[in-house]
Amino acid sequence: MNLEGTTALVTGGARRVGRAIVLALARAGCDVAIHHQRSETQARELAVLVQSMGRRSVTPQGDLNDADTWEPIVKETVKGLGRLDVLVNNASTFLTQTPDTIEAFDSDLWDRVLRVNLTAAVGLSHYARPHLDARGQGKIVNLCDIAHERPWRDHLAYCASKAGLVAMTKALAAALAPSVQVNAVAPGIVAFPPQYGEELRQTLIDRVPLRRPGTPEEVAKLVRFIIESGDYMTGEVVHLDGGRSAV
Repeated sequence: MNLEGTTALVTGGARRVGRAIVLALARAGCDVAIHHQRSETQARELAVLVQSMGRRSVTPQGDLNDADTWEPIVKETVKGLGRLDVLVNNASTFLTQTPDTIEAFDSDLWDRVLRVNLTAAVGLSHYARPHLDARGQGKIVNLCDIAHERPWRDHLAYCASKAGLVAMTKALAAALAPSVQVNAVAPGIVAFPPQYGEELRQTLIDRVPLRRPGTPEEVAKLVRFIIESGDYMTGEVVHLDGGRSAV
């Protein structure tokens, strides 16, 4: 897929991995909608950077926990950029201040994590589908996590949501073929939560055969490759974890 002149919607696109994906796609010639929830300043600053590359950008806002935001996010993208060729479901929530364990199970928190990480991706895919179908070569890329197959006992809702996203990727790949291709990227360590101390960070890095964390830019390069060069690829989950899933 030649990205020159195409349009992508990246959820959670204002910061961290999402920001790197936005920049990678813009450099490839793609106009980009930068979805955000609370990061309006970062989204607008990133939009200016995208525009400095000669590409167009809009910054749709919405809490993905609220189903009423999903269709407007897609509509704002298409209204502002004229079309939609690529959907990157990157936005995710990860509980750090509240326990995500069986002992501390809270149905409201469980529902929120699954709604943001999984259900919103399905809803956005639903509303994006007519636009992705229009030219017969739409692309959806879902950002999963190696936790989908190596779940952590202290992050039950998060791991369940990522496992569900993998299953959804495969199901949608079959349902939307041949006009839309659906794939996923499953990163390992990319960006640590700020409250992780140096000792914990090093413990986690020591489990990675390549002995280092990945970077948002490496994830973005893989997402771009799948969109740009993966034209005979659908229903795949590509691990990017320094070998962690192999040991």
